[in-house]
Amino acid sequence: MARVAAGPEIERLIQLLARLPGLGPRSARRAALALVKKKEQLLGPLAAALAETRDTILTCEVCGNIDTASPCTLCRDPARDRSMICVVEEVGDLWALERAGVINGLYHVLGGTLSPLDGVGPDDLSIAKLIERARGGQVTEVLLALNATVEGQSTAHYLMDRLAGSNVTVSRLAYGVPIGGELDYLDEGTLAAAVKARKAM
Repeated sequence: MARVAAGPEIERLIQLLARLPGLGPRSARRAALALVKKKEQLLGPLAAALAETRDTILTCEVCGNIDTASPCTLCRDPARDRSMICVVEEVGDLWALERAGVINGLYHVLGGTLSPLDGVGPDDLSIAKLIERARGGQVTEVLLALNATVEGQSTAHYLMDRLAGSNVTVSRLAYGVPIGGELDYLDEGTLAAAVKARKAM
């Protein structure tokens, strides 16, 4: 049995940090050590920020973004083009597009992609709400900004079928987004080019 070098509180911190994406056990130990060594400058403010975030963050009832209000800041912004909805898989994808500054429309976060092998069907995603929004009268274009993965493409085709017959143009990002690529990891130039070269499906 391996000996524990730290107390149970620090071990718990390490275990929680290791659950974060991109952090394995070794990275989590390094992060925990940095936090503990700089308790006043890092650990205290981080703990306070996490507690505040836990108590104030909401999921937008309209688009699925996360914010401190619902509807979120983007949905309430009167300068947004309400004739366009950009559909993304996750909030991180929405943030990537906003960082690039290439979308002035509204967003819709599906919450994932269809994946029968993983037991994710249409009812597990925010698809019904998207269809309702698209048929609401103001929307003329639905841009499918889904990741270029097998699941992303399958979800895009499913959404195209569901939106057929609606009075909206369905477009998608251009193929400048690499196959197997994820929006959150792309640079702003690639995202901007992909949005500009979108085409109807």
